[in-house]
Order: sequence, then C-alpha cells, then structure tokens
Amino acid sequence: MAYLFLLLAIAFEVAGTTSLRLAIDDRRWYGGVAAGYVVAFSMLALALACGIPLGVAYGIWAAAGVAVTAIISRFLFEEPLTWLMSLGIVIIVGGVLLIELGASH
Repeated sequence: MAYLFLLLAIAFEVAGTTSLRLAIDDRRWYGGVAAGYVVAFSMLALALACGIPLGVAYGIWAAAGVAVTAIISRFLFEEPLTWLMSLGIVIIVGGVLLIELGASH
C-alpha cells in the first residue's frame, strides 16, 4: 500500500507541475496547481506513514517527477528533451536505485 501512495504522490505532483505550466496562459489552472500539490504531499505523507524511509520515498518521488515531467513537457509543450537531458534522467534514476538498494541493507 505504501508504494501505491507513493505512485499517487508522483502522479499528483506531475499534474500540479503541469498545471503550473498551463497556468501561464490561463490563470484558472492555478486551482489544479494547488490541488495537485496538496494531494501529492498528502499521499507522500501516507507513504511515509506506511513505512517507506524518507530518503527512499523522497528520492523516488523527486526522480520520477523530474523524469515524467520532462517527458510530458516534450510532447505537451514541445519543450526540448535532448540526449544530454535524457542521460541526466538515466543518472537520476540510477542514483535513486542506489539509494533504494542501500536502504535495504
């Protein structure tokens, strides 16, 4: 259940961040920004309450948020996603995996 809460935290954080970009052109999206972040932090808190260590939860949440937001912004907003940026995402994911592996010992 903890990882379901973490997955929801990631999804709502990405939704909030995407809404923030949309709010540049239409202020009505600020409601989505607020709702996305409130739910994201609530789900993150529930994941922590279920026993995921803070460093692991935050690492996964942040890395997944960066990766998914970069990919979504490439297609939705036609923002750049270069090979170097993609390499950065891979390195971030690798770092989170190392944190996860280190936490299990």
